[in-house]
Amino acid sequence: MNSDQCKESQTFLPDLLLEPGAAPRSAQLHLESCTACQGELAALKQTMDVLNGWEAAEPSPFWNARMGARLRQEQAGAIRGGWLERLRTRVWLSNHGLRPFAGAAALGLALIAGGGAWLDLATPAAAPPVQASNTVRDLQSLDENAQVFQQLSSLDGPDSGAQGND
Repeated sequence: MNSDQCKESQTFLPDLLLEPGAAPRSAQLHLESCTACQGELAALKQTMDVLNGWEAAEPSPFWNARMGARLRQEQAGAIRGGWLERLRTRVWLSNHGLRPFAGAAALGLALIAGGGAWLDLATPAAAPPVQASNTVRDLQSLDENAQVFQQLSSLDGPDSGAQGND
């Protein structure tokens, strides 16, 4: 038949198995005419029968004692560790929700460090400053001395005339 009708009717198979009156009438009519859906209902009934007959195995008599001892041992171990160990245990071993964020943070730090190293290698090193030769330094010194002498002579000129008139 129509696969859309089969899909819609198969959603009501548990209802048809447990409470046939609870399923919509259209699903019941489709089940009567569709052999594929009848096979699905039979397989579901068989599975339910197997599960109804299944019995869980009884734990050994010492299971509770061993489990209690193991829990006490783990609790004592958690207390003995320092605060850093408790934090590591809580974040890395028990809280799986933070692991992707921690991985993303580590990746981000690695990218930042790698990018900084790359930029340091990619930028050209600054050229060492050019040292002036002795001749150039001597000429600069003489030029500075000539300027100083001119300034001193300009200071002496007007003051010497003013002092002589008094």
